Amino acid sequence: MKLHLGCGKRNFGSDWTHIDGGNFDHLHSHDITKLPFKEASCDLVYASHVLEYFDRQEALEILKEWNRVLKPQGTLRIAVPDFKSMCEIYSKGEYSLDSFLGPLYGKMDMGDKKIYHKTVYDEASLSKVLSNSGFVNMRRYNWRDTEHSHIDDHSQAYLPHMDKDKGQLISLNIECIKKA
Repeated sequence: MKLHLGCGKRNFGSDWTHIDGGNFDHLHSHDITKLPFKEASCDLVYASHVLEYFDRQEALEILKEWNRVLKPQGTLRIAVPDFKSMCEIYSKGEYSLDSFLGPLYGKMDMGDKKIYHKTVYDEASLSKVLSNSGFVNMRRYNWRDTEHSHIDDHSQAYLPHMDKDKGQLISLNIECIKKA
C-alpha cells in the first residue's frame, strides 16, 4: 500500500491511497494526522509540502503516526520548503522577499478556514525531527527518479518558477525508512 498524504487535487492513480482534508473524488479519507490503517500495513508514505502546516511538536506526533502505519523498512518520502536554498537565492539579490512568501508563509483554504505554514526546515532540522520519530537513513531524493515524477507537485518547486532544467530547487526532498 502506498499513501499520498496531503495530496489535494493531485491523483497518482489507483495504486495509491489518497488522503487530504479537501473534497476530491479520489480521496480515501480526510485526516492525515490519524490514519485509518493497521500498524505496519503500508509500504510507502509520501507527503509533499504539508508538514510545514504543523508546528514542530505537532509534526513530531504526526510523523510518529505515519511511522506507525509503515511496515518495518517502509519508506517515508517527504518534501518541504527548503529554507537554506531560499536563503542562498535571496542573498544573491536576484529575487525580492515577495518571491519567498508563499513557500515560507503559505496559506490555503481547508474547509471553512485558512491554514498557514507554521515552521520551516533545513536538512539538519528535518533529519532531526525524522530521527526523533523513528526514521533512519535520511537522504535527499531526486523527484525525477520517483514513480510520481510525471505529476507536478511542490517537490518540483524551482526559482525561476517552473524552470526545472536551469532553476534552483527550493524544495527539500528527503527519503528515509522506518527503523526495523
